[in-house]
Amino acid sequence: MYPPFLPGLTLCRAFYAEAVRPLLDEAFPGLRYAAARVGPGSDAAGFDSERSVDHDWGPRLELFVAPSDAARHRDEISALLAARLPKRFRGWPTHFAPAEGPVRVMAATDGPVAHRVVVTDVGAWCGELLGFDPRAGVTILDWLATPAQRFAEVTGGDVFYDGIGELSAVRAALSWYPDDVWRYLLACQWARIGEEEPFVGRTAEAGDEVGSRVVAARMAREVMRLCLLLARRFPPYSKWLGTAFAGLPGVAPIAAALDEALSAGAAPRQAALCAAYEAAGEWQNRLGLAPPVDATRRPFFDRPYPVIDGGRFAAALVSRIEDADLAALPLIGAIDQYVDSTPALCQPRLARALMSAAWPSPQ
Repeated sequence: MYPPFLPGLTLCRAFYAEAVRPLLDEAFPGLRYAAARVGPGSDAAGFDSERSVDHDWGPRLELFVAPSDAARHRDEISALLAARLPKRFRGWPTHFAPAEGPVRVMAATDGPVAHRVVVTDVGAWCGELLGFDPRAGVTILDWLATPAQRFAEVTGGDVFYDGIGELSAVRAALSWYPDDVWRYLLACQWARIGEEEPFVGRTAEAGDEVGSRVVAARMAREVMRLCLLLARRFPPYSKWLGTAFAGLPGVAPIAAALDEALSAGAAPRQAALCAAYEAAGEWQNRLGLAPPVDATRRPFFDRPYPVIDGGRFAAALVSRIEDADLAALPLIGAIDQYVDSTPALCQPRLARALMSAAWPSPQ
């Protein structure tokens, strides 16, 4: 039996302060390191719940040391923690099984602790997660070839201690897109909306109610991602997209419109989506990122389907992009705006290759 649930970040911070740090101070005095709970995981994202404790959750953290110290001390640190960490911390097992499994679960043990304190260095960790090292600078290709989920994993979570400064510097450098890249991503998001917004009404008119609902759901997803970008939040992958969207301040009217679009009949469905588009358009106008655009619905040419005409917002944003190479790129967006394959997005080298193929020289 487990004790009452508490947020993983709270547990991990206490685990570092009360169990890990004293051992490091005793055995490795003077060791410079950073301790954090960052990277993948619902706990690091702040979305964990009682359900989360069944895998890859528990007293754990990442320990970042200098590359030379990683090569020299990684095994020693891991062995020290395996031998001397308590078997339980605040009632939660510190042992995880299977030891080398892709998914690991807290478990009781009578022997050494197979812990989840990962000893690494910032460069190696960034290379594995992102496919590049931000300490060398962040290029346009880096921004566009990296899924927003990965940026969320690097900049989310919590840093408990940083005696080196590199991890904090990397998180600061990746805290949000440069303005030109931000404008480009928003333009591509509006372009995605513009491509399919009349299809909700057209499919319904053709008698395809299921098809109309499917398109409406796609449009709702695009609006949610658009709102997260407008709010300067990295859109997460599908499991947490709705949760992250719902947590945005002031988003309740848009959320209500999307809820109606996903539950109403054909005519109210199109109108509800337009209400969401209009609110998002007004939001963009308030940010001052582009010339103001009339955020009101209009007919789709001579057909009776109200739309916002997302292309107008895209064009306004592109007009304010100062980087000529970026402004000249086709409006397909960052890698996760046009690639919808988890295996592709989870392989940084493949994602970068796909992005490079779209335009060989984006710099």
